[in-house]
Amino acid sequence: MGNDAPGADAERQPGSWRTYRTKAIAGAVVVTVLAVVAVLFLRGSGSDDSGGDASAEAERFLDAWAAGDLDAAARLTDDPESAASLLESVQDNMRPESVAFDLTGEPGDAEGDGLPAGAVGVPFTATFTLQGIGEWSYGSTAVLVPDPDGGPDGDDGWTVAWGSDLVHPELAEGQTLVLSVDGPERAPVLAADGSQLAGPATVWDISVWPERLTDPEAAWEALEALDVGIDTGALADRVEAAEPDQAVAVVSLRDAAFREHEEELRAVPGLQSTETTRSLALAARPLVGSIDDAGTGVSGLQERYDEQLAGSPSAAVVIADRESGDAVDTLYTQEGGEPGTPVRTTIDPAVQRAAEEALGAVDRTGALVAVQPSTGHVLAAADWPQDDFNRSFLGQLAPGSTFKVITSAALLEGGTAPDDVLGCPEEVVVNGQRFENQGGFSLGADTTLHDAFTASCNTAFIGNRDLIDPGTLPETAQAFGIGGEWSVGAASFDGAVPAPENDNALAAALIGQGRVQASPLVMASVAATVAEGTFHQPVLVPDAVTEPYEAPAALGDETVAALRTMMRDTVTEGSASALRDVPGEPAAKTGTAEFDADGDGETSTNAWMIGYLGEGDLAFAVVLEDGGSGGSDAGPVAAAFLNAL
Repeated sequence: MGNDAPGADAERQPGSWRTYRTKAIAGAVVVTVLAVVAVLFLRGSGSDDSGGDASAEAERFLDAWAAGDLDAAARLTDDPESAASLLESVQDNMRPESVAFDLTGEPGDAEGDGLPAGAVGVPFTATFTLQGIGEWSYGSTAVLVPDPDGGPDGDDGWTVAWGSDLVHPELAEGQTLVLSVDGPERAPVLAADGSQLAGPATVWDISVWPERLTDPEAAWEALEALDVGIDTGALADRVEAAEPDQAVAVVSLRDAAFREHEEELRAVPGLQSTETTRSLALAARPLVGSIDDAGTGVSGLQERYDEQLAGSPSAAVVIADRESGDAVDTLYTQEGGEPGTPVRTTIDPAVQRAAEEALGAVDRTGALVAVQPSTGHVLAAADWPQDDFNRSFLGQLAPGSTFKVITSAALLEGGTAPDDVLGCPEEVVVNGQRFENQGGFSLGADTTLHDAFTASCNTAFIGNRDLIDPGTLPETAQAFGIGGEWSVGAASFDGAVPAPENDNALAAALIGQGRVQASPLVMASVAATVAEGTFHQPVLVPDAVTEPYEAPAALGDETVAALRTMMRDTVTEGSASALRDVPGEPAAKTGTAEFDADGDGETSTNAWMIGYLGEGDLAFAVVLEDGGSGGSDAGPVAAAFLNAL
């Protein structure tokens, strides 16, 4: 706040405005306070010409103030230094979202101590939009005095007569306006058992004290070792530009991360570590989201349910002594202080922990989602890295051969039986485009639908594309809930299976490529639909889901039975052999989706596995991005997850 703000000692004084905790919580209550200006006595009205010119100059001043150009506004006064100082103090201490002014009433002659003859008073209304209050309005008057040097065109000129009471009529010299917002403690985000997914946690704020920084290179080395993306070059510039006794903020660390590097950080003179408490996501971090330094949710569930979690703050506009920080008078109080209410999710802490540990063990970018087939409840949504993108719900990825569950459903619904012969050649060419199996394998001309599914043979499905009408694929996907708009209680990508526009697009779609896209949540739901026999829309926050999406189509009983058999056999004799020793009779489908990694034609792969437990109420989807195959890479992650349950 600079020299205009109350001093640091004010924090220890009971009457100080600094005793309020501030949080950026938007309000919507409109309050109007129209104050009477006591310092000036307006009598009669000035001449029309002089009043009009004075009003125009007052409007210039107020427009500059409203636009935040405080220096320009101050230069229009007869005391620019004092004006700039107070205007900046009010801006810093009120933190308005916006400021607006309206001229009200006719200008009139003004009299007051020290005012020259011919001074004109221009009444106006100020409206501040403030955090925790909304709009707060009051009336004041700008006094314009004749400029002895005249205007720029030789006509009469005007200057704003500066005084603290211009800012607010009850403001005396040496005082400022301060907004104080006192918000209740933020409510937690809860798991299904009532434990916290987000709540108060220890945080360490790391900063640099320039005056004590005797070995900058050691400091930069210690900070780079945190591996949190600190630009030490830019930090060095900030430190060099700072005052010697001014702390330069660097990064905030969770307690576990700080403890890991505590010895190295504390060993460097000039690096400071301050312990604080902040609401943090404790599990399912990208899904739960985060809050900013002002306590406002900025991502995930924290943002979506910010108003519910934050509760209702109390707020006040006070007049404070600029030197001591003492509150002198209260101009307005916004009652509140209602605590926030928790957001309860369906996350099962044990399942979530198993998912995060399975992903963390391989330390690769990916996601693991688990749902309960009987209800659609989301049991786990794990992402890696843990502070990265929420790909569990929002990822838009080609599902690769895991989509063959839907392709096979389309074939089965169309009359193809599991033991019907499809063949599995090494390659199939469609209008000059070659499709082949991963690794270039072939199974022979007598390969059945069952065998093609368990071995994940691309060419079997593409070579028999004439059995599937282009419109059939998106219609079959509807039985799995894909194509609808889900109401999960959180932002989600609910899948896309567009009707193929040509033969090549159909060939790609049959194996989960081309324009087919899904999130891990969608593919976990695909497996859950097979397990349950019908689609139950995934649900994360039950209280927020009043009308879950219902699929407009359903799978036949024989289709469901065939899919269950083929997915179980994929584990016992096919590409999902990584789950063969997992208890609970797991059933699964693998997938390896190719994509153009850098836009230069060079392809990489995403490794998938989806499945469910035949002896349990759990379905899952695993994806590992940028490399590997479903069976050999995603499979072991799925096995580790299921074995930990």
